[in-house]
Formats: sequence, C-alpha cells, structure tokens
Amino acid sequence: MADGQQMTRDLTTLRNLGIIAHIDAGKTTLTEGMLFYSGAKHRVGSVDKGTTETDSDPEEQDRGITIYSACVAFEWKACRINLLDTPGHVDFTAEVERCLRVLDGAVVVFSAREGVEAQSETVWRQADRYRVPRLAFINKLDREGASFETVVDEIDTRLGATPVPIQIPCGEGPPHVDNSFHGVIDLVRMRQLTFDAQDKGATITESEIAEEHLDMARLWRESMLEKLYAHSDELMELALAEQPIPEQLIHQVLRQATIEMQIQPLLCGSALHGIGVQPLLDAVQEYLPSPLDMPPVTGLSWGKKGWLETTQERAPKSGDPFCGLVFKVVPAKTGDLSWLRIYSGSLKANSRVLNPGRDKRDNVAQLWQIHATRREQQVDMVSCGDIVGVIGLQQSVTGDTLCDTRHPILLESIEFPETVISMAIEPETTAERKKLEAALELLQRQDPTLSIRPNEMGQTLISGMGELHLEITKHRLLRDFNLDVKFHKPQVSYRETIEQAVEVTGECHRQIGGQQLFAKLVIRIEPSEHDSQPVVSNQCPIDSVPIELLDAAVAELESASQGGGLIAGFPLMKLRVTILGGDFDSEASDEVAFRIAANEAFEKALRGGTPALLEPIMKLDISTPEDHLGDIVGDLQQRRAIIARTENRGVYSAIEAHAPMNELFGYSSAIRSLSQGRAGASMEPLAYATAPAEVRRDYEI
Repeated sequence: MADGQQMTRDLTTLRNLGIIAHIDAGKTTLTEGMLFYSGAKHRVGSVDKGTTETDSDPEEQDRGITIYSACVAFEWKACRINLLDTPGHVDFTAEVERCLRVLDGAVVVFSAREGVEAQSETVWRQADRYRVPRLAFINKLDREGASFETVVDEIDTRLGATPVPIQIPCGEGPPHVDNSFHGVIDLVRMRQLTFDAQDKGATITESEIAEEHLDMARLWRESMLEKLYAHSDELMELALAEQPIPEQLIHQVLRQATIEMQIQPLLCGSALHGIGVQPLLDAVQEYLPSPLDMPPVTGLSWGKKGWLETTQERAPKSGDPFCGLVFKVVPAKTGDLSWLRIYSGSLKANSRVLNPGRDKRDNVAQLWQIHATRREQQVDMVSCGDIVGVIGLQQSVTGDTLCDTRHPILLESIEFPETVISMAIEPETTAERKKLEAALELLQRQDPTLSIRPNEMGQTLISGMGELHLEITKHRLLRDFNLDVKFHKPQVSYRETIEQAVEVTGECHRQIGGQQLFAKLVIRIEPSEHDSQPVVSNQCPIDSVPIELLDAAVAELESASQGGGLIAGFPLMKLRVTILGGDFDSEASDEVAFRIAANEAFEKALRGGTPALLEPIMKLDISTPEDHLGDIVGDLQQRRAIIARTENRGVYSAIEAHAPMNELFGYSSAIRSLSQGRAGASMEPLAYATAPAEVRRDYEI
C-alpha cells in the first residue's frame, strides 16, 4: 500500500505475501509474530484470548479460528510487506482462493505434528493453479510428536513439491523431553541460531553449530546443495572443483528457482514461542518475488464487435494504463470497502474507472490503506503493486476488473467452488422479510460462496460450503442484524444426472397463431466424468440446418440443462448434450419451432437415460491417538465411509476417508466424544457419486 509520495518507490522492495495453511497450523500466530518483530505492534496477540490483530470479528475471537482474510502492512528491513492472513477451515476456502489470485508469493505453514493435512493439499493446489511462488514453514516443532523429517517427506510425496530445507531444527518436542526443540541451524551460513525466551525470541544469538548437531547439519547442507545443482551450472562447477561456494550465490540460486516455482525453500520454528520468525521474514525478503519479478497480467482485448480472443498484457509500470482486480468486498451501511490489487498504472481518489466486464463506469471516491479488515489511513494516490481499499464503487463486486476508461482490458475473474449444503430460513413477519432480504444482500456481497434463492415453500434457501459456514451465517443474521427468523435443519445439496447415453429425436408439429411450425432435432445425452454443469455442443452437419435455428436450439438446451432433474428437481450435472442432426422446412421452421423441438428432445432424453441421484462425497482427514483408532474406523464404516489411507505419525494415526455429506452432520462433536476430545477432523468436498436406492427413495417426487 502506498500514499502519493511513494509512487516513485523501488518496486523491488515490495512483497505481496499470503499466509496459507490447514486450520490450527499456526498462521495467525505466525502473522502476530511478524508484526511484533517488525515493530508494527508492541505486544504479541493470542488466538486463544481473541487478541490477535487479524482475527477481529466476534465469531473469529469466540471460536479461535480465522474466518475472513485480513490484510496488514509493515516494514521489514529494506522491504515493505503487504500480508494477507487467510482462513484454514475448508468452509472458507473461497477466502484463500481470492487472496491467492492477487498475491505474488506465499508462506505455507505446516504443523510439525500433523504434517500435510487435507486443507494443506487444497491450498497447495490453489497456489499451483495461480502460479504463486512459495516458502514452506514447519511450525510447532516444540510439540509432542513433532517430526521435521517426516513432514519434509510428506511435502515431497503428498504434494508433489520440491522442498529444499535451508534450516533444520535443534532438537524436537517440548521442554520436558530429551533433545527438546531449542533453536534452528542455518544451512546456508552453517550457523546455529538460539532465540531468547525472556523477550519472546526478539534476541537471537548466533554461534558455531553445537557438536551434537554438526554431522546432521552437514548431511542436510549437502542435500540442499544437491537439489540446487540442477538450477545453476556455476554452483555445480564449484562443487566439482571442490571450491568454496559463496553464500551470495546460494541466495541467488534459491531466489531464481523459487520465483520460477521449481523449488520451495523450507524453514522451521515455533511461532508461539518466537523461534524462527525473523529468519522467515529474511527469507521472504530474500527469495519471494516483488511485483517486478512476476509476469505481466494478461487480459482480453476490446474490439468493435466486443471482447476478442486476442489478449494484451499489462506490466507493473506506473506509466502503463491503470488496471486492477477487485478481490474482496467488506460491506458496510456507510459504504462498502472494496479491496483492489493494482497491476499496472496508478489510481487517484475522486476518479472514474471502467468496469469492462459489466460495461459500466464506477466512482473511486476514496482510497484507504487497509489494516486487518478496516480502514486505517486515507491516501490520495496508489500505484502498481499496491493492495488498497476503495470506497465508492457501486457497480463492482468480487472478481471484477477495473481499468482506465480509454484502455479497456478484461482480466480473468475468480472462480469459486460449488456449495454442498443448504438451510431454509423463514421470516416471522412481512417487515422481517424486508430486513432479511437487505441483510442477505449485504452478506452475499461479502461472501460470493453464499448462494441465496427462494424455494417452492416460500422460504429462503441459503447454500454454503459446510456446516460451520451456515452456522456462522446464522449467528450473524441473529447477532449483527437482530432478525426474528426461523431456521430449518440443514439439507445436503444433491444433484441429478443420467446413467447411460441415449439418442433421441425431438419434433415440433404445431400451429401457433395460425402458422404451422415444423422442426426436428436429434440429440445425444451422455454421462460425463467431470463434476461440472452440463455442457452443450453442436455437431450437426454443416448446411443441414441453418445456423440461426441451431443457435436457438443450443440456447434452449443450455437453458433446460440449468433446470432440475426428473427425480426431485435437483440441479443437473455430469452431463454432455450434443446436437447430432435435424431437419427443417424453409417456410414452417423458425427459432420458436426449434426451441420447442429441443425442449421435447431434452426431456425425452432425461427419461430414457435412466435418471440418477448424486450425493456429495466429502474427503475426511482425521488425526487420532492410536488408542481410539478402532472406535473411529468403526464409526466411519457405519457412516458409509470408505477408508482410503491410514498411516502412523508417532503416537498418532492419520486416516483419510471418503464419506457422504449426508452422514457427516455433527461429525466434529461425534469424533470428540469417541476420542475423549483428543482426535480432530477436517473435511472438504471431493466429488459427487451415485446415491444408494434408500437415499433416492426419500427424495423421489
């Protein structure tokens, strides 16, 4: 973030950084440590006490988890860091999605005891998709059951990554065990770092590596260098010649390979006890990219007939035309605060910009630096590389591009996953209905994964990413908006499809308004392997039917496929619809006739293709003491779960299971009861699968 005087700053000193991880890996505690050691705050906040800087919402403080992404800015040595702290719970994965879309680099945090967990894999895949270079940080090495080497292996094998440890821990485990965790060894400089517990690790003592750690340090350093040889001929030549390798050369190779996403430098520590945080900040400055290191953003070009397939680029230069992406909206009655990442050019307060995706102009009334989720300081101007809050936008929502009115460009938007669970809400009075509509509109501006629609019973249906997502939405409606409404039990978001391919012919022989209509359309509907909405394509032979009539048929099939299925009216998915041929009459055929024929063909195909009900399957990642393993596996089998993988992690066992969403309501409470509170579980959507006959019978019309 910047003010008007910072426009000419050196962009090489800017880092747009995200902290991402599985829930409870220690992201927010690590963020607190970074703010403390950088001097941005004078006391380290506690997640358990609800005093952290970035978890400011009452729900976050009550539950001790991050729900909403938060942005803080601070200085570290020569760097200005814009840091986004993101949620770890899978129900709020959209917060991670939109942050990674605009970030230049990330730190992925892993627990030294739990290792690579379900959401670890999810955020890693998201970072891969958005091409975000990253560092890895193994946290909680002071915990019982911590294993540095095991987690390094899991990052390699389970994530398909290339971790390059540039630090190793001095010991592992809590203070009462032998060889407990008490510092880290820097493998680049071959020095041991000890952190003073009296001042929460602010004082670092650097020394020669202790004798008991020296052999291990040499082995890990050799492993580090071997991984780097592939990325530098100079490094390889020095090694072959048995010449000393300069530290600066190692830093250069690490930085280049990290930015090119070929490796991930790996560091370690304990954020709670202030061990390893400052070296991690040094690594952020040393190895993660500035905006100048990232490729220019690309977007669609505008032509006389609309958006073209050709693309154009915008580089992070103040002289280029302005463009940016709205990636988050914090709604407020006094005016929404829209978070904007600026990719090129500069932006002034009290200016007009173009929203090219909606073909509308919008007002930038005020520009604000963001601190956590609130406005901190008003500024007059910002430039490329900045993340800034905008007040005044009326036409723009999450995922929208903003650009110079004279130089339109449309950037790629942000895609969010499908919802898997719904609950019905019913206002007690007409007045409450209006208040509810206003409240839901505000919540939807903030959270694009919240789907809201009426149902056939006059209720409002709210769909979300999981039980916790809906529970927090419910609490907000009651607490923040004081609504008098009734909530109904959450329901699974089922889908429908067909089980076998079928070819049918739809026809239109009708007289409408005194005119005889004729059309014939042959289509094939078949199951698709992909968990996506139905896809319609046209393979009708050229010249057999005029293109404008086929376009009408395609539009009608697309519309029909967005409707419900024949079993219970649930949305359709996993379908591929293809137009194979047709017949027309030059006098009796028009678009209406082909729409009628397409509709008839679609319904006939659904009936002939053996309709099937699909249920969402969740991926469960469970960590439990071995004593409770049998009870938990037995409970999973009763819930129709398939055990995909089990492995030992010291005194704990890890289970990966796949189970229907319908069987997992209240599972968090159930697993705590089964394990006397010692086991934990997380879940994320995996796929849709055919529901058994007994489930289907409950929903058949």
